[in-house]
Amino acid sequence: MTGKTDQLQSQSQTSSQRLRLNLRQLEVFVATAREGSTRAAADRIARSQSAASSALADLESSVGALLFDRLGRRLVLNENGRALLPKAQALLDQAGEVEALFSGEHAAPLRVAASFTIGEYLLPEKVSQWTHLHPQSQVHLHIANTHDVIQAVAGFDVDVGFIEGPQTHPDLVVRAWREDELVIVAAPNHALAGRVATHKQLSQATWVLREHGSGTRQVTDAWLIQNLEQVRVGFELGSTEAIKRVVASGTGLACLSRYTVAQALEDGHLIELRTRLPAGTRRLATVMHRDKLLGRATADFLRHCGASVPRASSAR
Repeated sequence: MTGKTDQLQSQSQTSSQRLRLNLRQLEVFVATAREGSTRAAADRIARSQSAASSALADLESSVGALLFDRLGRRLVLNENGRALLPKAQALLDQAGEVEALFSGEHAAPLRVAASFTIGEYLLPEKVSQWTHLHPQSQVHLHIANTHDVIQAVAGFDVDVGFIEGPQTHPDLVVRAWREDELVIVAAPNHALAGRVATHKQLSQATWVLREHGSGTRQVTDAWLIQNLEQVRVGFELGSTEAIKRVVASGTGLACLSRYTVAQALEDGHLIELRTRLPAGTRRLATVMHRDKLLGRATADFLRHCGASVPRASSAR
């Protein structure tokens, strides 16, 4: 009997120790991990710097370990902090869902990041349909190049990302979403329009391409370099719309997603160049942090977009 009592007391003490952590401390910790200082973290979560510093010190005292390396005025996550970050973020997300149950909202805003092709040409219709079906479920859509989307998901700045290109990250899970086709486009009055362009002609042409870090640029480089002797890059632009305008003016060729040029081809502003190159295809994908527990709204949004959802998220 005594042994059982001692065991219960030990469990009670362990539980008491765990309960010394609170959400405010975790909120400060996550904000500091993202911003790199308690001053910036305090601004992010509308606290005073002294309150943020105190909360972080209390958290480190409670867990009995330092969570950051102090490099001058900058705080950088150490191995303890990196282990805590996904669990802390998951607890804060769940707390937000609990608060939403009593605030008249169906869910906290969904934080979604997407690469330019997906964010500008594929997701807007999906987001519009979603908000029509779920008027009180907001979607905050951040559009950036694939590299930045990867970083946003890895840093827990967003709940889920949509990317193009073969990029990976050790902390992330990438799942196939849909297929895309690359097409070479030119102005209707381009010298190669109306004929089948040879490999030599394509190698000698001027190309207008996306910037490095773009998923489209990654796949374009791999496809063209594999099939052509050289790729003469005349312009590198950070906007697909800018590329289409430059090419439509008669300057160079572009290699873009069929999704992005469909309207321009239909309107006659651009023409699809016929070539002897093999078909260029790529995979569009969703990306999630492997340590993040997706909320029900995020899982439902993924299904709405025709994307697969981790089995563990289906019941939440």
